[in-house]
Amino acid sequence: MGILFRRGEATAKEIQDEMVDPPTYSAVRALLATMVAKNLVTTRKESRRYIYRAAVPEKKAKRSALRNLLSTFFEGRPEKLVAALLDPKDQALKDDEIRRIRELIRDGKE
Repeated sequence: MGILFRRGEATAKEIQDEMVDPPTYSAVRALLATMVAKNLVTTRKESRRYIYRAAVPEKKAKRSALRNLLSTFFEGRPEKLVAALLDPKDQALKDDEIRRIRELIRDGKE
């Protein structure tokens, strides 16, 4: 989805080319087909190839992904996610990143 948000639209091959450590072309097509079935991505045919475009706004997709992340790994509890981010054994956040997180929390309370 990030590639589609960045590019606007792309073919499966273009998406595969931009992925870090990409799966096979068939796997990319299968993933895109799943996203089309879930109405996350739309497609149009141009000659013999399909062009894919995000069907949901980026902000909505981020919220949905975050909800899934929270429910899958953190029992739906945001504080467990933040604790994992701040755990020095798991994550080496820089001081300015920690400061920015604190600012966001403070601003969210106000």
